[in-house]
Amino acid sequence: MSTGQSQILVGVDGSDPGRSALEWAVAEAARREWSLHLMCSYSLPSFTAASLDGGYAALDDSAIRESAQVALDDALAQVAERVPATGELATGDAAGALIEASAQAGMAVVGTRGGGGFTDRLLGTVSTALSAHSHAPVVVVPYRREDSDKDSGASGDGRTRPIRKIVVGVDGSPSSRSALACAIAEARLWGAELTAVAGVSLMQRSGVMNWLPAAVDYEQVLADVKAGLQIVVDELAAGTGVDVRLHALDGSGAALLAEFSSAVDLVVVGSRGRGGFAGMLLGSTSQAVLHHAHSPVLVVPTGSYEADGDLTPGDLPWQR
Repeated sequence: MSTGQSQILVGVDGSDPGRSALEWAVAEAARREWSLHLMCSYSLPSFTAASLDGGYAALDDSAIRESAQVALDDALAQVAERVPATGELATGDAAGALIEASAQAGMAVVGTRGGGGFTDRLLGTVSTALSAHSHAPVVVVPYRREDSDKDSGASGDGRTRPIRKIVVGVDGSPSSRSALACAIAEARLWGAELTAVAGVSLMQRSGVMNWLPAAVDYEQVLADVKAGLQIVVDELAAGTGVDVRLHALDGSGAALLAEFSSAVDLVVVGSRGRGGFAGMLLGSTSQAVLHHAHSPVLVVPTGSYEADGDLTPGDLPWQR
């Protein structure tokens, strides 16, 4: 990683989704032999409602801070004696605090839908903003109530399932190369099966499909895209010992990844791209994937892994 930091940053807020994300981070940190840095942010209201006598209610700053401290202490207790961990209280916007802290982390982890815990810190807006602007790769862990039910009676070990299957979206952009390199590293770390998918919308010629003529052989298009995908995979997976399955499929990035997410343990995408998989943080598609994926989603910033250089135009079908 570009940061070189052997630490995972975790946003915590005292909610069930936050605890679920923390469990994922614990498993990843233990596998990597990394430490955790837990961050709980809080902010003070800018004003309070006026009372009947025309005055304003006194704002108890200490009570708000103490509530945040309780959430942080509970999170630290959750990981105690499992992995090394430090904690930090941050004032202000949660997304901004996490984005700034991500510059000193090797990975950041947050949960989705933090409602119900301390001041709803980890709502979808936080996970989306962090995924789009983080300096480090970000894992967004969807909350499943059954996980919480299991955790409530667990002893503390084995709460998060190991990563056995990973899917990565590739579109030939520098960001998707970073995502593929990251996915390969993650597959090697866990001994997981890795599938690389290039999605093209054959019936709607836009974005990466602008080069198509009016009449095309769709099967040949998919074959060409798969051949291009093979080039990238062979380059980045060389010497890693990771076997990568390849698929070139007709369909939108969001729909295909959402479908794959129900059968894998991790979905990997780039933070920027050409409008296919790796461009999913630039609009409604990113919202769909981050909010509807069944498995955790790992969003990789361009340059955080090897993939800083683009392929020469014309090397791949989607770059013609």
